[in-house]
Formats: sequence, C-alpha cells, structure tokens
Amino acid sequence: MTAEALQVPAELSAAVPAEQRGPGLGRDSVRLMVTRGAAGAGHHLFGELPELLTAGDVLVVNTSRTLPAAVDGRVGDGRGRGEPVVVHFSTRADRWHPAGRSVAGCWAVELRTPDGRGSTGPRAGGPAGTVVRLPGGARLIIQAPLDPGSGRLWWARVTGAEVPELMRRHGRPIRYGYTDRDQPLTAYQTVFAQDSPGGGSAEMPSAARPFTAALVARLVSRGVVVAPVSLHTGVASAEAFEPPYPERFAVPPATAWLVNAARARHRAAARRHAAPGGPSGRIVAVGTTAVRALESAAGRDGRVRAAAGWTELVVTPERGVRAVDGLLTGLHEPTASHLLMLGAVADGETLGRAYAEAVRGRYLWHEFGDLHLVLPD
Repeated sequence: MTAEALQVPAELSAAVPAEQRGPGLGRDSVRLMVTRGAAGAGHHLFGELPELLTAGDVLVVNTSRTLPAAVDGRVGDGRGRGEPVVVHFSTRADRWHPAGRSVAGCWAVELRTPDGRGSTGPRAGGPAGTVVRLPGGARLIIQAPLDPGSGRLWWARVTGAEVPELMRRHGRPIRYGYTDRDQPLTAYQTVFAQDSPGGGSAEMPSAARPFTAALVARLVSRGVVVAPVSLHTGVASAEAFEPPYPERFAVPPATAWLVNAARARHRAAARRHAAPGGPSGRIVAVGTTAVRALESAAGRDGRVRAAAGWTELVVTPERGVRAVDGLLTGLHEPTASHLLMLGAVADGETLGRAYAEAVRGRYLWHEFGDLHLVLPD
C-alpha cells in the first residue's frame, strides 16, 4: 500500500483545535506516531517528544506568523450585488519574484465560493480583467494566471487599500470544510511565530501548533536545540495535487551554523557508535515548510549557508534531502504535494505502512490533528 492510495475516512479530520475537544486539554494534547527507519510505527503522546529526541538534536522551526488571509468580496463592478466570493490572499510578489518584474506588487490570490456553512468550495479564478469588490471600497483586479495550466491561482492588483491593513480590518484565517467553525487568529499562531513586516503565511505552519512554552523549555533543558527559519507559505491546494510555487524564505546565519555544527557532531558520533539511544545531532525539521527553507539553503555537500529570497525548490524522493535527517509533520491528504516531500525523508513503503497504521489507530488529520515524527533510525 502507498500513502497516495490510502482512503482517509472523513471522521478522521480534526474539526476543532485539541484544546476544544474536552476539559483540561491543551494544544499539546495530540497524539504522536513515530517512525524510525523501516521499523513499524510507535504510538506516543506529543508531550513525550523531549524523551524521543537526544541532546544535541536540532529542531528547525518556522517562525512565520499566520495572516488573516480570507476576505469576503463580490465579483462585479458595482452594478447589482454580484457573485459572493472569498478571496484567499496567498503571496505578494516583489521585483525579485521568479515570475519577473511585471508581477511586482501583485498578490497571488485564489477565489473561493462560500458554501453557506462558513467555509468555501473551489472556484475558477479568472478571466483576466475580473473585478472583485472588497470591503471599504477596495477593488481587486484579476491580471493573469500564475500557471497557464491551472485556473486556481491568479495574479491580481488591489486598489483603494493596502492589503495588510485590509486583512487586519476585514480578514479571518483561511478555513476549509472539514473544520466545524471559524476560529480566532490566535488559534492559528504557533508559539514560534514572530512579526515580520510585510510577511506572513496564508496558511498556518501547523506542525508547530502543538508546541507550548513549557514543552519548549523541557526540550531545551534536555539539550535539544531549537533553530529558527522562516518560510511564508502560500495557499495550498485543498482539492487536488499541485506542486508548490515560489515562496519567500530566510535561513539566518545562526541557524546555518547550528545545523552544520550538529551535523558534524552527528557524523563523528556515528563513526564512534558511542552515543546510547542513537547518535545525537540529527536535524529534525518541524513541518514541510521548514524542510523547504532549510533545503533551499543547503549545497550539494549538505552544508547550509545563510540565505534569503524566493525558493522554487520542490523536494521530491528523486532529489532527496541534504541537510534534514528527520521530520515532524502532520498527516497529509493522499493528494497533497507534501507527500512528495515526505517521500524524500522516508521510503514509500515505510510511509504507506505508517499512514495505514494512522488510519487503523484513528489518528486525526489536518492542521488541528495529530503528528507524525519520522526519524532515520
């Protein structure tokens, strides 16, 4: 069985955050499935994470803050009420965007159809020239598709308002149909989130959501290193497989140094076979966004250099990973492009068995769900 062929029952979608599932529960009240190499999956609570890692291991976390990126609008130039839509603001291009200077100042957007239950369904975004009226008299004008082969994401310009202020005043977190209700923006921020002027993620870097300040303190006290990167993630494809598109990222010099030093210790410990419980110094990315950022800064020799800008990297099983040893991640839809990245960290058969075990074990999927820790040994 492969993960892609797996059928995930609808009732295994996490409809609300963990802390809303019962009294006394916190963000860290989720389950943690652990896969070590080709061995079978182990079952833990997320609070056991410090005991599952080793002093000297490095957790690479994404510090991008989640944006209130969903804004209501109506298609049309003002004559009549117009078709209601929800605009998902994904990514703001600048002059250095790989698509070229012609898109500088444009936003990549996705238009969705309200489903009457507070969520949305898919909708084609064009054609070029379409006008969407936004709150406060702002206008969004559709320009061109990001990918001529896909009508989902379009470049658009906004007039009459600055988009960050528009989102702050009228936006809410992007929500999909498997959730029960709208949640406040705070429910979508991780403990690692930092302000980044002009930046932020359209969707939450959700693998870090169960971390609490107390759990981070336990990790650090056991000698686990926490290293920041940032990658402002865009709007994922909720309905069908699509590869990721360019996203803005940064790997600071301190993180590059920490990762390279840990990898050197890891190689030395592996040669000595002296570290009980497995060699320390493993690089464990928290979420696929952290993998994309770190691998974008890794050379062919696996050495990480400080870097920032736009990344077009698609991490696949064929490309493999150069700096990442393990991955802490949520459970992804079989059609999600994230599975390509997981396949670069774990082989397909192991991943398929793990996902089948997750279904049998009634693990919960999506951003409010349970987690999967993939380790090399």
